[in-house]
Amino acid sequence: MTAAVLLASDFATLPDLIRAHAQENGDKVALAESDGEIDYAALDALMDRIAAALQRDGVRKGDAVAIVGAATIDYAAIFLGALRAGCVATPIAPSSTPAAIVAMIADCAAPITFVDADAAAAMTGHRIPGKLVHLKSLGHWIAPEGARPQPVEIAPGDPFNIIYSSGTTGTPKGIVQSHAMRWAHINRNEAAGFAHAVTIIATPLYSNTTLVSFLPTLGWGGTAVLMKKFDARGYLQLAERHRATHTMLVPVQYSRIMGLPDFDRFDLSSFVFKTSTSAPFSAALKADVVARWPGLLVEYYGMTEGGGTCLLVANAHPDKLHTVGRPIEGHDIRLIDDDGQEVAPGETGEVVGRSPAMMTGYHGRAEATSAAEWFDATGNRFIRHGDVGRFDEDGFLTLLDRKKDLIISGGFNIYPTDIEAILSQHPAVADCSVVGVASEAWGETPIGFYVPHTGVDASIDDILEWTNAQLGKTQRLSALHAIAELPRSAIGKVLKRDLRELLSA
Repeated sequence: MTAAVLLASDFATLPDLIRAHAQENGDKVALAESDGEIDYAALDALMDRIAAALQRDGVRKGDAVAIVGAATIDYAAIFLGALRAGCVATPIAPSSTPAAIVAMIADCAAPITFVDADAAAAMTGHRIPGKLVHLKSLGHWIAPEGARPQPVEIAPGDPFNIIYSSGTTGTPKGIVQSHAMRWAHINRNEAAGFAHAVTIIATPLYSNTTLVSFLPTLGWGGTAVLMKKFDARGYLQLAERHRATHTMLVPVQYSRIMGLPDFDRFDLSSFVFKTSTSAPFSAALKADVVARWPGLLVEYYGMTEGGGTCLLVANAHPDKLHTVGRPIEGHDIRLIDDDGQEVAPGETGEVVGRSPAMMTGYHGRAEATSAAEWFDATGNRFIRHGDVGRFDEDGFLTLLDRKKDLIISGGFNIYPTDIEAILSQHPAVADCSVVGVASEAWGETPIGFYVPHTGVDASIDDILEWTNAQLGKTQRLSALHAIAELPRSAIGKVLKRDLRELLSA
């Protein structure tokens, strides 16, 4: 079956799409990295050999295949080969502690785990359950050339991957996503032009943020260029060399790229589609990207668990850059109060969403799955996003904060993002975050952290006084602390729990 027929169907799997591209455009580059590349024909054959080796080792359909390492062609091939065998790709962050890695592998009951050299070194002395394969020895483990796996029938509801999302909460939960959900990610991106894409992949392959651009690139027959480790100048050099057309970056990456003094010297004229997600993206930074970086800038708001997605085409809506856009077609996003009742138009509430792209649930955690769900009056299932927001009169959603980060001080709701928006305007502040801490007098009180801006001289007291002068009485910071760097996850989210731990240390 041709790729065009598959892409026009009601459901297709990524392994089948890759096979179709291999048959039609086998010499087109599918994956590239700093020191090599692989075309679709070779990738398709490599996936077959990996799937056959998994079946040889007794790994069955529905089993998890764990992968711990940096983004490389071998890593991507294991991920894709596991899918062809009907297994559940389970990428795990190598930046996690060894104990957490072992716990996640045990949680998904993976009978086999693949590790790269750095992950293997970090795991020295820790026993990984099941079979362990080093990626450097992949050539010895893999099935011989020409090997083909036993065909596996994959249904839309079968699990595609498990993404362990500790996010900013600290406790890893395995988010199970189906082939139908991933098909929706691929299928809905026809207008984005991924069939002709050269996509720079600069975030880790264990992140859903990455997969949202990585999977459509391969599904539509484009080229994915893998970056093992992000750095701003290296990114621009890579994009210029490959004549990149597409990318997904988190806001902190955009900030670092746009902050390079020689940014404007790079030729980025090939770009047609840039996206961002996963963390707050300031209106000022969006405006800078739109002004100086060719191509569309599209912000997606959603979550790994699925639910609803909002989309903001920043170039088309310069007056809405403070928002995350409007729900995309087929996505139902509503706002509810603490009692689970929908709020009136214009009022603030917790975001819940429903769409074709929703997780099956948290692996082995029925209670956590239930807690993440909300049902409307007719029984439709929604996913709680955990964010607090408000729709404006044009249907654009403004996010106010994470619900769990909301500070209630003296009975008033305080949104840290409101304070951060003011604090970040001080010329001595390069980066900042605000958290709530316990207070005997007020219940909770806001505390600020900031990264000093190089070359700007200002004392903490001066910055605190200036910031509080711009804030309402109930919003004022009780204290401000300078910090060398804000703790962030691999996809740029500020780890506020780490900031709170600094206060208690």
